[in-house]
Amino acid sequence: MSLPPESREEAIARLNKSASDLEARTAPPLSHEAAGQAAAGQAWRIIADLFGGVFVGLAIGAILDRFAGTGPWGMIGGVLLGFAVSVFMAWRTAQRLMAEAKASGVEPQSVPFDEDEED
Repeated sequence: MSLPPESREEAIARLNKSASDLEARTAPPLSHEAAGQAAAGQAWRIIADLFGGVFVGLAIGAILDRFAGTGPWGMIGGVLLGFAVSVFMAWRTAQRLMAEAKASGVEPQSVPFDEDEED
């Protein structure tokens, strides 16, 4: 019995699905330590987005002040604009990371509140 003819796109889609299924079966599970390191790396990336935007805005404002002679207003405007851009970039990164986590099937677990704190 012969298989019905399939188009090139269908064959490529079938092979890609087979390859992703094989990769999912053979990939080793992440250890708790590796998952923690990945989360720390993602947090550092968001922090770098926040600081990077502010510093770039500060630099642009300083250059504007230097060449246009606008006094401190270029730096103030640059810092505010850089802060707004950095918050947007951090938000976008967090949304992308959450979408990747949902797509991988990982459900976030809540951390119990510890009331036994010593003063």
